[in-house]
Amino acid sequence: MRVPPFGRFVRGMQMVGVLILGMIIGAIVYNSFYLAEFQALIILKSELEVKLEQYEQDIQSLKQFKNQHTVIKSILPRIEKEAGQNSGRPDFDHVTEAELIKRIKEDLQSFLGQSIYTIDSDAKFARKLLEKKVYMDVYNKDYTIEVKTILVVDNVLQVWIKVRNYTKPPS
Repeated sequence: MRVPPFGRFVRGMQMVGVLILGMIIGAIVYNSFYLAEFQALIILKSELEVKLEQYEQDIQSLKQFKNQHTVIKSILPRIEKEAGQNSGRPDFDHVTEAELIKRIKEDLQSFLGQSIYTIDSDAKFARKLLEKKVYMDVYNKDYTIEVKTILVVDNVLQVWIKVRNYTKPPS
């Protein structure tokens, strides 16, 4: 039995190799587009969940305090965004930021319904309450916060917070 010469199939093998290489590159490009869109969808979902929760809490507190015009009706924590690489602020995604804001809101729920005229003593209390507070296990990382500013505008308690990575003190 005779084996056919391989030289006849070289051109065809090159064409098949280019076709397979094109399929692999196309799959890589398609997968990268898919992952980028999926990441954008996750970010949008987390932002919408935070907004929905905020709106539900606002509706509930507005119903509860609709006849009281001099009380804190909602809480709006804001995480300060610092410029520069050496700012000490951790790089975290929107999901982690949303979880931190949710936990900070839970800690500040006691201020709902408080009079806005006594915010000076309450602000000192909040600053001492949240000073160097450590939030453990936020998506497998620990963060410490520092309250920078507390302000009441239109019955909304706005709190600006600086977030840093938590490092355990040496024992």
